Amino acid sequence: MSASSLCLYRPLITALVFSRRRLISSSLSSSSPLVRVWSYSSSHSSNGPTPPPAIVEKMEEQTIGVAKVDTLKQKMELLGILCSDSCVPGRYTNLLCPKCNGGPSMERSLSVHIVQKGDLAMWRCFRTDCSWGDKVFIDGRAAHNEVKKIVQFSGQMTEESLRLEPPGEKVTAYFSERMISDETLRRNAVMQRSGDKDIIAFTYKRNGLLVGCKFRRIEKRYWQEKGSEKTLYGIDDINDAAEIIIVEGEIDKLSVEEAGFCNCVSVPDGAPGKSSNKLPPVEKDTRYQYLRSCKQHLDKVSRIILATDNDKPGQALARDIALRLGAHRARGGLLLDHWVRLLKFMKSTNLNINNFLNWGS
Repeated sequence: MSASSLCLYRPLITALVFSRRRLISSSLSSSSPLVRVWSYSSSHSSNGPTPPPAIVEKMEEQTIGVAKVDTLKQKMELLGILCSDSCVPGRYTNLLCPKCNGGPSMERSLSVHIVQKGDLAMWRCFRTDCSWGDKVFIDGRAAHNEVKKIVQFSGQMTEESLRLEPPGEKVTAYFSERMISDETLRRNAVMQRSGDKDIIAFTYKRNGLLVGCKFRRIEKRYWQEKGSEKTLYGIDDINDAAEIIIVEGEIDKLSVEEAGFCNCVSVPDGAPGKSSNKLPPVEKDTRYQYLRSCKQHLDKVSRIILATDNDKPGQALARDIALRLGAHRARGGLLLDHWVRLLKFMKSTNLNINNFLNWGS
């Protein structure tokens, strides 16, 4: 089974494990009269005494309740909320917020509540610079905010809902002129808008799931699909990387991959007009929200190449990223074209990227 398939099945697997764990723990409990009656009847022959109808009905209701809670937890996991065994109906549980990751202290700021009947789950992050809140229902009703983005239970937005299709001749010719192969387009799920052959679609995926899409007309006009998650383009390519390359745009990321390095990501919004001289408060640092949403990936990285453009906006982007991720591990200074040529040279001569990064350290 591929990694992307495993990610799709993980919510169901998690729910089955939680369900089994609860059933085992409930069957071992000696304090519940309901369990004692069930154990007594199951350990005797079919001619033995049967539980009263009220007890049987209560057992059925309990089984249905467990299934409801599991379904709610699966829906929440699709939004990044990882529920533990402590998430039970009728209680409030504090978890790690997937939107703000609990801030610098990584506190459990997300208050999650499943109603007693198991028909609804709701949550709210109590950090003032986040305040993310929403709800999911057991039935097909849609809630507001993030939950509206879910097209079906098995995913969020889909290629079908965005009307995407594989790139045609015009799009592939455009990339071919830039020395970007069809194989690289397929690996990065670059597509086009169905019905309009001039619109390129850069699909943003996290754990194999489509979480956003950025469109570009061939004549260079960009826009993002409403509801797209603010994250780095190609985030799944740096899951296990100790050294990464950050570039200014999606096409830059594809160019670096053609040079032989897949451990590259692109910022989603390009470069700013000017750099911030000091780090602003988190609640005002909205432009770089994508760095916080990728914190778990970036915290594992020891070295970062900032391969931005060498114009003023590109230099501002490099300074801003270094300010937020740490200048001790982020370095830049070359034009992107120079980086690509250097990376191609390193690939052709089998020069290890670690040796290059250690030069001048």
